[in-house]
Amino acid sequence: MSETLVKPSSEEDRTITRAARADPDARPISEDDIAAGKLVRVRGPQVAPTKRQVSLRLDPDIIDRLKADGRGWQTRANALLREALGL
Repeated sequence: MSETLVKPSSEEDRTITRAARADPDARPISEDDIAAGKLVRVRGPQVAPTKRQVSLRLDPDIIDRLKADGRGWQTRANALLREALGL
């Protein structure tokens, strides 16, 4: 899947930067941060885990079909299994 990067206009960038600077919980990322590779996503802690990770081998055509509809294929697989099991 190919994603296209759309950059904001100069005015949009200034507006976004002003808003970020006004937010005490955020700080704009500098060009130096980008060059140093400091772009790290951090996921917050889950309050109560609702899922369990498993390893499951599936036929390639099953995986291809699930992935054909795009992102969220694992969630759709979960829903299909839930429905098939009558849960």
